[in-house]
Amino acid sequence: MDVHSLYSGNAAWATRMLEDDPQFFVKRESSQLPSFLWIGCSDSRVSAETLTGVQPGDMFVHRNIGNQVWSTDLNVLSVLQYAVHALDVQHIIVAGHTNCGALRAASGPSKDGVVDHWLSDIRNTIRWHREELEAIPDERSRLDRLARLNVMQQVGILSRTPTVLDAWARGKRPVLHGAVYHVADGRLAPVIEDIDSVEKAARQLPQN
Repeated sequence: MDVHSLYSGNAAWATRMLEDDPQFFVKRESSQLPSFLWIGCSDSRVSAETLTGVQPGDMFVHRNIGNQVWSTDLNVLSVLQYAVHALDVQHIIVAGHTNCGALRAASGPSKDGVVDHWLSDIRNTIRWHREELEAIPDERSRLDRLARLNVMQQVGILSRTPTVLDAWARGKRPVLHGAVYHVADGRLAPVIEDIDSVEKAARQLPQN
């Protein structure tokens, strides 16, 4: 596959959209009104719009290695603030996935490099749950469990961001969710759902 195949694929897609709905692009040109903010992994197998079946304009998307919500990452914090205050999204989904290279790397020995620094919060999660994870003999099952724990950790951090706390002080949105996408069968499984208040977050999410 080369870059020209992307252009030809785009042309074919645009033609199909217009055949189905001649106003498809006109309706989306002036503004966006997404219902969802998706915070997912950069893994090339985990395309948010494709795996959920939504159309352009339905979902605001931020992706990074390991689907993390760092409280010091201006990128994710800026996306979050715009999604909540400007777009008024109803839901925020943190989505991890199975067979994640970031989780596998974080489970191994530390190495020098920027990515290694980026994985430090996942290593914290591993340390906090070491006994549980080490009790799982199969590596694949252990990584699957870590994917769920990491999602819970990131939703917990998300619930404590000033943007979300400010929004909750004014109402019951956005509602926070966590899910794991199973690469082997294409299914998206819920991990945590319907967190819409400080009280629910404190009861159901990690407070690390």
